[in-house]
Amino acid sequence: MLRIYFQEADLSRVRVAKAPDPLWETVLGLYRLGADAAGPPVFARWQRQAKAAVHEQRLHGAVGLLRDLVPRVGYFPDFLTPAEAGTGLSEGLAALRDTPGHRLAHDLRYAARTRRLSTWTGRLADGDRDVLDELVDAVASVHRTVVRPVWDDIEAAVGVERSLRGAALLDGGVEAMLSTLRPVLRWDPPVLSADYPTPLDLHLDGRGLLLIPSYFCWGKPVTLADPTLRPVLVYPVEHPPTWLDGVAGTRAGALEALLGRTRAAVMAALVVPSTSTELSARLGISTASASEHVGVLRDAGLVVSHRSGRTVQHALTPVALAVLGQSFRT
Repeated sequence: MLRIYFQEADLSRVRVAKAPDPLWETVLGLYRLGADAAGPPVFARWQRQAKAAVHEQRLHGAVGLLRDLVPRVGYFPDFLTPAEAGTGLSEGLAALRDTPGHRLAHDLRYAARTRRLSTWTGRLADGDRDVLDELVDAVASVHRTVVRPVWDDIEAAVGVERSLRGAALLDGGVEAMLSTLRPVLRWDPPVLSADYPTPLDLHLDGRGLLLIPSYFCWGKPVTLADPTLRPVLVYPVEHPPTWLDGVAGTRAGALEALLGRTRAAVMAALVVPSTSTELSARLGISTASASEHVGVLRDAGLVVSHRSGRTVQHALTPVALAVLGQSFRT
């Protein structure tokens, strides 16, 4: 059981990550990549494509290197997911490359408590920078090959999750928002709890909590093992039926028949809140056309628009999310 203990000051310091974390997605994607045929069906198509890409790109060595640190079950070193990755992949890889020697040694000693590590990890624990560079290159290659191809889907899923949690926060406050994270997480003030492979108590002590929605997280949330690090909680997004084999094409075709191809594309693109300019660039249409389609969708109650400074952000309403086949918590 995981128990996260809040103080009053922590409630004002709860945040939902602005974007997917590329290194958390890469590490958790490795778990999904190694799952057997009985694994979550929503990942089946991606798993087939990712395994084929690993074979075509001859990345078995890179995957094997990471497998030494990221087993099919159990702990992986905290240093693989530095906080800087929340800003972007390049920042995360740079932070990983700059991991202090004491952090490498600490995390690898912790990993060695429960399993035998490959001999090369001893050199890494000793601070060998050549080995660390090889590890960082492996992470970058695996991300590029198995995670990057579905990054648009990842961004869309996390964008929907942020919108839902943001709506819950505006409607009822932080505690109401935490309550909407069921069934994966349970809020019983002042404790947020979840099923977990090992007993773990995390006391926030006024530091707050960063919630990180994740595409490749499945079933149970994940947190850092070292309680002295910035508190984060990675939890699974809801996976809509459109991610299942054979469903996406049928659903997309029906939406096009209902709305027309371009308007359906605009609606689908708005799972990530965007401006008209961003929509036009993404879809290859004029800004005027994007604005026109957004206006029609807004009049139909499928889009809401909010002004922020000189820009106007458009986002889908819960009704639109339901039309797109999103399955979300209430």
